[in-house]
Amino acid sequence: GDPVTLPTDIKVDQNTKIKWFFNDTRIAQITGDLSKICPDVQCDKDTERFRDRLKLDHQTGSLTIMNTRITDFGLYALEIYSDSDSEKTFKVTVY
Repeated sequence: GDPVTLPTDIKVDQNTKIKWFFNDTRIAQITGDLSKICPDVQCDKDTERFRDRLKLDHQTGSLTIMNTRITDFGLYALEIYSDSDSEKTFKVTVY
């Protein structure tokens, strides 16, 4: 039930695009237009797993999963597109 934050270690600007995936399903994104923050089901209408439990930091792109559940166990992938593109993978284990 505790929250967990997956950090990006960057600062988002208008040239930054961020995509978060859980087991190859996009769950959140930030586009260069910061008004287009896309949490959860707005990205993938078939995904109800995280309904109302994801928070996306508009300044850093870090993803927080609130009220974690055993079903949140798995691989989370982060794709960052900016001056230098990068990828990160997080393995989340819930007890």
